[in-house]
Amino acid sequence: MIIESSQLLEVVVKAADDKRGEDIVALDVQGISLLADYFVICHGNSEKQVGAIVDEIANAARQAGIEVGRIEGKESGKWVLVDLGDIVVHVFHSSEREFYNLEKLWSDAPMVNLTSLVD
Repeated sequence: MIIESSQLLEVVVKAADDKRGEDIVALDVQGISLLADYFVICHGNSEKQVGAIVDEIANAARQAGIEVGRIEGKESGKWVLVDLGDIVVHVFHSSEREFYNLEKLWSDAPMVNLTSLVD
């Protein structure tokens, strides 16, 4: 089954929201980065919550028929990167998110309106 990156974006955002991922943001990096179509950024308030968010995203992607690439940084629970091909997910511990401020780093990328996908 082939899934469009916009459909995968919905799967990822809903999975992060299900585990109470906070301040979920999606940046449309098509035309800006060769790495992916979207970057999804969110955070949890503990290492345990960060791990739960990552696990939920990986499981939801697999259920949608998406191959989960590398998952980097899960051991520390501070900044975890999940490679889903067209989408790269960054799950931060809240303090790390402020420090790295990826939204500012990728400020050329338009934000995707996610209001219909999250509670």
